[in-house]
Amino acid sequence: MKTFYTLFLFTLLGTCATKKYTAKIQDVKDSIHIIDSSLVLKYANTIRSEELKKHLYKFSSNEFLGRRVGEPGQKLAAEFLKTYYQSEQIKSPFGDSNYFQTIPASFFNNKYRSSENVLAFIEGSEYPEDIIIISAHLDHLGISKDGLINNGADDDGSGTVALMEMAQAFKLAKDNGDGPKRSILFLHLTAEEIGKKGSEYYIQNPVFPLKNSITNLNIDMIGRVDDLHQNNKDYIYLIGSDRLSKELHYLSEKINSSFFNINLDYRYNVEGDINDYYERSDHYHFASQNIPVIFYFNGEHDDYHEVTDTPDKIDYPLLEKRTKLVFATAWQIANQAHRLAIDENNELLK
Repeated sequence: MKTFYTLFLFTLLGTCATKKYTAKIQDVKDSIHIIDSSLVLKYANTIRSEELKKHLYKFSSNEFLGRRVGEPGQKLAAEFLKTYYQSEQIKSPFGDSNYFQTIPASFFNNKYRSSENVLAFIEGSEYPEDIIIISAHLDHLGISKDGLINNGADDDGSGTVALMEMAQAFKLAKDNGDGPKRSILFLHLTAEEIGKKGSEYYIQNPVFPLKNSITNLNIDMIGRVDDLHQNNKDYIYLIGSDRLSKELHYLSEKINSSFFNINLDYRYNVEGDINDYYERSDHYHFASQNIPVIFYFNGEHDDYHEVTDTPDKIDYPLLEKRTKLVFATAWQIANQAHRLAIDENNELLK
């Protein structure tokens, strides 16, 4: 994938791929230094496949009726998340017992009932005004025409439980006095399946000023293996990582090479890709506001948007490793001395 990305970068830059520009990119790479390696691993290793499995069997169970936007099952799923965060003593960003950002039915043109994003928050110890948003969507497709429940274990139960485990790890670090220095917002978005409406609503009604949101790490399906990787399942697709912040891209790569050595596959990051995944999940609304993003994705499989997307088909050790990658990336952004730079503000690229 290193070769693929080099070719992609050259194609993207065309005649601008000068020696001078290449030297500046190398400056960006060289400026990235891993923060607190031992602490990263200490707290990343509290993320365990057994806990992810326990949460996912619950979250993608028939009890939640497929989590369709505004329907009783989705409301139960939101309550489940709220109860979890309360039990872990992870606070609401609203400063009280309300963990919901309510979205009125009118925002959905009254085609769906009111719904809610679920938010949990860990305040940074040194730069609390800087917000790292880690997101996943909590909704799914509900009940099929045949009366069968779309459990949505991979889509996006896998991302949902990854947020739960990362929040627990960051809370433990905070309780031990080990950061994070910047604030973390765990954002469970509703209405992704009907057109990314939960993230659209958040962007229009941000809980924190968008200028303070320094990145969005968005997870949508990280528990399975697609057909292209049946013989090499230790991979993850990354989309959008280099589009607004070269620092974010190379920071992500350095975290991976330092700790995990997952095959980072960028094939769907190519501009003009026929699948258009860059615009198909919640990160896109953040990117539209010039907020650097990474979209983590395992690709489509035969059970995508089918009632057969069930928790027994999830590769839990793989889900654990991918979750740790996102956690460690967020840890670096949260704890490094400087705020993550977007390219237009990156002095090294000028």
